[in-house]
Amino acid sequence: MKKLNFALLALLSLTALSASADVANAVKLEKKYATFAKNANPEYAGPSAVDGKFFFNRKIKLANGKEAACASCHTANPADQGKHMVTGKPIKPLSPMVNHKRFSDVEKVEEQFTEHCNDIIGSDCTAAEKANYIAYLLTEKTPSTKQ
Repeated sequence: MKKLNFALLALLSLTALSASADVANAVKLEKKYATFAKNANPEYAGPSAVDGKFFFNRKIKLANGKEAACASCHTANPADQGKHMVTGKPIKPLSPMVNHKRFSDVEKVEEQFTEHCNDIIGSDCTAAEKANYIAYLLTEKTPSTKQ
């Protein structure tokens, strides 16, 4: 019985450690982007979850005339599962507080920022936008009750 309890405790500890490591990756990236933003603009006051939420929900007219925002695929609550607006394919929550694998691969995060920023806004996102975006994602901890 004690062996089973120990094994269960070890497994739960490993899961918690993994989850906190990926949140830690998100925080590290937020700080990295904030440093870049401050170097580019000394007036930058630091990451803002409010600005990140605005950026996340900001609708931009695409080349095809349709409007899109991050929230178009990822829903208004980044703690919820999203759905790709073209393919309908499910997308796991963006919030690292809910989806503990979201920031596990920093290189993939960088690739996704480049791809999605270019697809939606037509250029790479600024370091300030990335820092603010991550700051906002870190605040979203609770999925909506209705999904």
